[in-house]
Amino acid sequence: MNRTLSGLLLIFAGAALVLLPLWANSGLVFLAGTTMVVGVFALSWNLLFGYAGLASFGSGGLFSIGAYTMAVMLRGGFEGQFLLLIALSTLAGGAVALAIGIVALRRSTGIFLAILTLALAELLRITLAKIHWVGAEDGIPNIVRPNFSIGLATVDLGRGNHYYWFLCIACALLVALSWWIAHGRFGRTLRTIRLDIERAAFMGVDTHRYRLVAFTISGAIAACAGALFAPWAQIVTPDIGNMMRSTQPILFTLLGGASSFWGPMIGAFLFSAIEFSTRTLVGIQEIITGSILLGVVLLFPTGVAGAWNALIARLTARPRRDEATSAALQPVKE
Repeated sequence: MNRTLSGLLLIFAGAALVLLPLWANSGLVFLAGTTMVVGVFALSWNLLFGYAGLASFGSGGLFSIGAYTMAVMLRGGFEGQFLLLIALSTLAGGAVALAIGIVALRRSTGIFLAILTLALAELLRITLAKIHWVGAEDGIPNIVRPNFSIGLATVDLGRGNHYYWFLCIACALLVALSWWIAHGRFGRTLRTIRLDIERAAFMGVDTHRYRLVAFTISGAIAACAGALFAPWAQIVTPDIGNMMRSTQPILFTLLGGASSFWGPMIGAFLFSAIEFSTRTLVGIQEIITGSILLGVVLLFPTGVAGAWNALIARLTARPRRDEATSAALQPVKE
């Protein structure tokens, strides 16, 4: 029942997102597209935290690498190879994550890894703000939404809501990829390492290699999300990878539930819904938003997804207990 109901909710949510431009205004459509991208970004972070047990506070830097790579290439006139640019941006983020992981994962864990990755992300942000070739503090504005060819067909992402629907497809593919990674053999091994790294090493698992691969994959997905975000926002600045961006997936994961694959995505949409609902409360929006988030975290320590799973488990367990009780009370037939 739990899987069936969750599957139906997933289908309903996906259909609602795809059909959103048919009835909603452009502001709500932009918010939904942004939330999809940052939700995927949060999923990439939870692959580290929820599965590998690694806390990185520098994921915003990898997000900005993907966004800047895409923006620079589109400014250079390569919009006709848009799909290739997404792949290059993803590879750039993965390569940087691999380089950082090779150095950091052998020398630091826990809070030390978090502070180190945060420092590197801030260093990248400050560096981008000093480079005039990429606009310095002003960034790169007027990023085009390109058109590209697939065989004989040409896809123009600059028309209407075409790029929004492209985001729906791209984010769905990234979510499917993340699901395959998290629920396959690799993901199960990561959970084993998170639960007991010493026992996993004793069983012959190369824990450092698995963590390094997870760090690289997480960085690649984060950079891919940044690459998708650049044409959507049509501007990138150094602040796209600031401390707030790095803490964004942490908040979404804690809000939705780190123990659930869908937790970060649920947290992203819940946070956006709260901010959208309180947007007219000028001056007290932050107070109300913070109070709601604090209440949710205190009431549901395992996140919204964990509370949902617990509720469904309780509802499905009650009929089974009733059936068992009624069967026990039945008279024995001779």
